[in-house]
Amino acid sequence: MATPQSDSSLSPLGTVAVVGLGTMGTGIIEVLAKAGRQVIGIDISGAQAARSVAALESSTARAVERGRLTEQERAGVLARVTTSTDLRAAAEADLVIEVTPESYEVKQQVFRELDAIVRPTAVLATGTNALSVTRLAADSARPERVLGLHFFNPAPAMKLVEVVSSVLTAPQAVAAVTDLALELGKEPVAVGDRPGFVADGLLFGYLNQAAAMYESKYASREDIDAAMRLGCGLPMGPLALLDLIGVDTARTVLDAMYAESHDRLHAPAPILKQLSEAGLTGRKAGRGFYTYEAPGSATVVPDALTPQEGAASAPGRPVRSVGVAGSGTMASGIAEVFAKAGYDVVLAARSEEKAEAARARIGKSLARSVDKGRMTAETAAKTLDRITPAGSYDAFADVDLAVEAVAEDLDVKRQLFEALDKVCKPGAILATTTSSLPVVACARATSRPQDVIGMHFFNPAPAMKLVEVVRTVLTADDVHATVREVCGTIRKHAVDCGDRAGFIVNALLFPYLNNAVKMVQEHYASLDDIDAAMKLGGGYPMGPFELLDVVGLDVSLAIERVLHREFRDPGLAPAPLLEHLVAAGCLGRKTGRGFREYARR
Repeated sequence: MATPQSDSSLSPLGTVAVVGLGTMGTGIIEVLAKAGRQVIGIDISGAQAARSVAALESSTARAVERGRLTEQERAGVLARVTTSTDLRAAAEADLVIEVTPESYEVKQQVFRELDAIVRPTAVLATGTNALSVTRLAADSARPERVLGLHFFNPAPAMKLVEVVSSVLTAPQAVAAVTDLALELGKEPVAVGDRPGFVADGLLFGYLNQAAAMYESKYASREDIDAAMRLGCGLPMGPLALLDLIGVDTARTVLDAMYAESHDRLHAPAPILKQLSEAGLTGRKAGRGFYTYEAPGSATVVPDALTPQEGAASAPGRPVRSVGVAGSGTMASGIAEVFAKAGYDVVLAARSEEKAEAARARIGKSLARSVDKGRMTAETAAKTLDRITPAGSYDAFADVDLAVEAVAEDLDVKRQLFEALDKVCKPGAILATTTSSLPVVACARATSRPQDVIGMHFFNPAPAMKLVEVVRTVLTADDVHATVREVCGTIRKHAVDCGDRAGFIVNALLFPYLNNAVKMVQEHYASLDDIDAAMKLGGGYPMGPFELLDVVGLDVSLAIERVLHREFRDPGLAPAPLLEHLVAAGCLGRKTGRGFREYARR
């Protein structure tokens, strides 16, 4: 095997060849040329090379229109790019980046041919996000010069670049490519060689579970996507994202991940195979999970699965007054939401003092809205006047809808529902805000299980638009219809789901968080690199460890245990590192220490 080159022999990577001129290759060319590099674009298809140049011309023209480039700068960018259909054009390149299809055979052929073409000092980078960099390097005559350089789509906009080392990669090559990524204005994250690396390693497990959830008919594609966008602040829902990535590409990535992990969470959902083999690969085909206006279009058009507006449903029950049980942040937030929408609200707690304190908290929240110009002082005063504090659930005698928001403890909730059953009038709807417990267990604590339903609000309730509406096998149709109508009145987006652990959001979110903990536990990547990868590469508003510390490690562990008990999947078992931190009292921001340490307030 060849020995690593010394620093002095490594070129400054001034000339870069990009092999494969699809969307990703074209985007990488644009990034390189804008940063002043001489770029050689290579594709075996002359038509594809021409399309790449046309796309570059169009993109840079838009940049001029938006004031991001001058005409002179645009001319310089275009002048630095040449294209060829002959791989021998890479002979003078200091760095070659291949972004050919995700196939070992294709990539190995490219690397074998490059071995006979490029200079001994050239660095060879693969843009794979699923295949083994080590395996590709081992087949090269210069394995120490081979590494992974994983850009994210669209390359000009996305900041993250994963720099992937194999056990054969020379540190000098990694350093040179890392420096280049920084010069391109990117944020490089150094990772080892395993399928999916950091960002896709976490992302594709989540996407796979979303596909399986849809395949099981647990929830509609629209509700799954809306739940993750509105409940987690993600830029796209998982099924829409699978269509963008390509269903066939996702299947390839998951196959590679499963081959290494043997984790059932990575075994591609059968629907991915079915869609791929039918040619329904997503946007590029014009149809995948959704149907699009045309192949390559981003515009979704209605199809046979699209929900019908105004579809007939059971008539709902009248709701004029609402009872909210609890005195914590969630209870006061929900009471505020209902009062803003014009409902008379009874806010009941275990004592008059607790109820008054919760109402005072709402008053402060409304005052902040007034200060920010979101409502008038008169509207805030009328809203607060609609809320009546009570120290006993007897005050719920006349409410049409009772919503419990007490501790996430099944015994506590069952006792409360027994009390509500005795107090509330016949026909009143009883709702639980549980995020992880079985709604039917609350229902069975009453003599009217048909009137019980889940209304899972998200925190903070006044700001978060999502409500998961959870039907049990006993819930009456008119109860479900009523809650859907109420969600519309309080301006929340309702998604329907069945009564199983985690519902939509937590069932998809917490396995992803758990897998992030496993990455750190296995010393694959650091907290900071994982958080950066998911924010920059996945568009997540918070990295997984930021989110875990905000949610609370004890809360997260409890939800993960519920999911593991429900689905009995070994891959859902809570990571030991999470259990150890909770046992040590490191619960996140609320204790001043979780995965990170925080200043005490």
